[in-house]
Amino acid sequence: MLDLLIIGAGPAGLSAADAAAQQGLDYLVIEKGTIANTIRLYPVGRTLFSTPNELEMREATLRPLCEKPTRDELLTHNIHFVLEKDLKVNTDERVVDVSGDVEQGFFITTDRAEYHAARVLFAIGAMDIPRRLNVPGEELSKVHHLFVEPYPYVRKDALVVGGGNSAAEAALFLSEEGARTTLAIWRDDWENRDPKAGAMKHWVRTPLEAEIDAGRLRVVLYKHVDEIGEKDVTLTTETGESLTLPNDVVFVLVGSDADLTMLKSLGVKTEAGKLTEVPVYETETFETTVRGIYVAGHFTHARHIKAAIDVPRQIVPHIAKDLALMSSR
Repeated sequence: MLDLLIIGAGPAGLSAADAAAQQGLDYLVIEKGTIANTIRLYPVGRTLFSTPNELEMREATLRPLCEKPTRDELLTHNIHFVLEKDLKVNTDERVVDVSGDVEQGFFITTDRAEYHAARVLFAIGAMDIPRRLNVPGEELSKVHHLFVEPYPYVRKDALVVGGGNSAAEAALFLSEEGARTTLAIWRDDWENRDPKAGAMKHWVRTPLEAEIDAGRLRVVLYKHVDEIGEKDVTLTTETGESLTLPNDVVFVLVGSDADLTMLKSLGVKTEAGKLTEVPVYETETFETTVRGIYVAGHFTHARHIKAAIDVPRQIVPHIAKDLALMSSR
């Protein structure tokens, strides 16, 4: 039986694996995608919003060419952390069920194998379920809930719906690379200048406004999207006007949520968080309402990537101590 099975190989999962190795625990990480899968899905060419000290797995080990690292630099940093530490990570393996309890251990079923573990740490991130507009036409193949690169959309009519940095950045990239781009955004989001309230970063807003001033990017302050058609999109502006835009591609970037299905099936209680539903857990140990089940990462209240890295270093020693006490009885 494993001491600890970790679900997810993002920053939280990798930090937990490193902490488990240091504690001498028999552990394994299961990841449905690749190492640092969320980072891999960032837009090509993206510069991260955070500085190296907030992103690095070990102090002074992330050395980007500029002030902030790019997607590729951070991805390489995480991969080499796994390689250099020789962490036990199974990629391309999806967990499909978790059952059991702290007394008999937990049984983890994947699409490849079955495992038995004394403790389970969910480090699953918060990108499994993209939020939807729930409007007619959203099922069309031209509608995407993830933005990767602008290059297929040169000289095409693109609409980006959303108010955060991801939406603003996608609109900027599309406009800079020759797409006829419209950003549909709520007035409150457009006028927000408070970084603590999710305002778009100044290094995104400044070039975005330059694209607007140059006439290459259009901003529409809207109430809601009404319908997505094969060749157009109809939305209602904030003044109540119906506006139909010619359209080849739509990016719906209004956020995403973690898939809490397995946690709930285990009996873990949830509560309303600042942005979405989060599991209930003890603030010091991050143990949930189900004994032996732990959580860490972006789908908890500790949403920042720095916390995702630091929290496992706090809770894994607690797990090791708890296991040692149980084995001594």
